[in-house]
Parts: sequence; structure tokens; C-alpha cells
Amino acid sequence: MTRIGLLSDTHSYLDKRFFELFKEVDEIWHAGDIGDIRVLDELRNFKLTRAVFGNIDDAVLRKELNEHERFTCENLDVWITHIGGYPGKYDWRVQKELQQKPPGLFIAGHSHILKVIFDEKLQLLHMNPGAAGVSGFHAVRTALRFSIEGQAVKDLEVIELGPKKI
Repeated sequence: MTRIGLLSDTHSYLDKRFFELFKEVDEIWHAGDIGDIRVLDELRNFKLTRAVFGNIDDAVLRKELNEHERFTCENLDVWITHIGGYPGKYDWRVQKELQQKPPGLFIAGHSHILKVIFDEKLQLLHMNPGAAGVSGFHAVRTALRFSIEGQAVKDLEVIELGPKKI
């Protein structure tokens, strides 16, 4: 079993509570719009971190990270990207590959809207952890914590960090 802490859209702000909230996870996954390399460095110094760059990320982060990460965790095919859309409204940049070879878990950020949806048509689980930072139109900062065992996603928890103002 692998325990995951999932966040997105930090926009250069890393809430220090993540060091407590993610202390029991094995890996941290960040779905883009990190904002500052220091946020990525803090996460990497804390736990194994997988991340992708987002549309606001600068050349430093784009040199360090990929736009897409596709990998296997346990026995689950995982795809993380920043701009991916959601079931029924997938972004054109990912739509063709999703239809031809859907992963078991598809993770996207960008919208600042927390969503966990099972796509019946493609037989995949879609997650967007919402926004963990203080920039953007969201009202409440959010993240997700869950486990992967074999091909199953288990023990999903929504983390609410409160209003985006600090």
C-alpha cells in the first residue's frame, strides 16, 4: 500500500500544515501551478515528490518538470497533468490519449475546483485536488489524501485548509 498526499495550484504558497497533514504519506503529488521552485524544494526535502508544471510556472520549473507524468504506482496506471479537464469535458491536449489508452487514475489541477469523479465511459477515476494556495477565485483551500493498494484507490480524504486568505 502506498499513501499519497495530492495538491495543486499552490501559486508560490505552501501552507506549513502540510508537513503535519502529509507526515504519514509515502509520496506527495503536485498537479501543477507550483509558482516557485522553493515550494517544490520544500516538498522534495520532506517526502518523495512527483510534480508537473502548470501554466503559471516559470522557465525554472518548466526545465525541472514535465507537463505530463505517467507512471505506475502499485499496479495502478496514473497520469498527472495540470490542464486536463474532467469527465465529459477533457481538455483537447489529453482527450485523444485518454480515449485510446485511459489510465486507471487521471489527475489534473488548474480549475481550483475539487472534484473526484469516476468516468464510467473510460473506466477511470478522475481527481482534481482543488487549490492549496491563496491565489485564485476559490474560496476554500483544499487537497486530497488517499492510498493505493494494487489497482484500488482507498481511504480518500478531503483536506480543507480554510479560506484562501491567510
